[in-house]
Amino acid sequence: MIEVSGLTKRYGDVVAISDLSFRVVAGEILGFLGPNGAGKTTTMRIIAGFIAPTAGTAAVLGHDVAREPLAARQALGYLPEGAPSWPEMTPRSFLAFIADVRGLKGDRRRRRLTDTIDRLGLGPVLDQTIDTLSKGFKRRVGLAQAIVHDPPVLVLDEPTDGLDPNQKHEVRTLISEMAPGKTIVISTHILEEVDAVCTRAIIVARGRLLVDERPATLQARSRYHNAVTLTVAEPADLPHIAAALRAAPGVGDVEVDLRDGRLTALPAPGQLPLAAISELATREHWNLHELRLEAGRLDEVFRTVTSAAEQMP
Repeated sequence: MIEVSGLTKRYGDVVAISDLSFRVVAGEILGFLGPNGAGKTTTMRIIAGFIAPTAGTAAVLGHDVAREPLAARQALGYLPEGAPSWPEMTPRSFLAFIADVRGLKGDRRRRRLTDTIDRLGLGPVLDQTIDTLSKGFKRRVGLAQAIVHDPPVLVLDEPTDGLDPNQKHEVRTLISEMAPGKTIVISTHILEEVDAVCTRAIIVARGRLLVDERPATLQARSRYHNAVTLTVAEPADLPHIAAALRAAPGVGDVEVDLRDGRLTALPAPGQLPLAAISELATREHWNLHELRLEAGRLDEVFRTVTSAAEQMP
């Protein structure tokens, strides 16, 4: 439902995107990741038809965004970076205007406005001017205008930016609920968002595609994949537990976090040390608050992948 092929965007001598290609199908939630200046927002703007590429194509629902811009935009809901809106309008009047622009009429118009307002929890602020709203509510108004016409494709640039943890959870739940009938692309720098809602992740740096994988596969790249983390009850126990872990079967290295009283036993190549560590902890009667197996750390994979890209010519 979204297809990007050979996409390139130059601003003079600056290359924002270089030969970028990917495809997103119905039911997928794609996390679009990258450091600042990687080309994420530029890509989103091209897909949404706000700027034209220097080379390559982008299509929404089979409609080329350059040759069939109206058809592409009709199928798309777009939340831009910063969620710009008219500050002197209220959420009620702003969403009514968007519904008119989107051609919503009659019962469908009423249903879509009511459902969108309820889903985003905008009732308490409907008649305040947008410039008086908190950053979180402004973000919710921006998301509301993107979904009010119930589009099959959503492109969301930092959808939870500025929201508190409860609001982030609500928005992520909403995105997950909408996913079965839509194609959704989320540009984000919040790696927990990928783990929470995304079915696939792309990492870009310097405008180039570096990784395109499922989140679980991405986590498996981490040196912490299958590591075992232990939180001790008594900080004084850290030295002897660390020494015992280093000698345990399947352990390659041990990291010690003195501040949090935590140790992480990293697996040797091809090893799974969990069973041996669990048995050792039981036998030695270690006083632990927690012992858990790690799936991997996306932040560590992200740093490794993007740092390597910075060294490329």
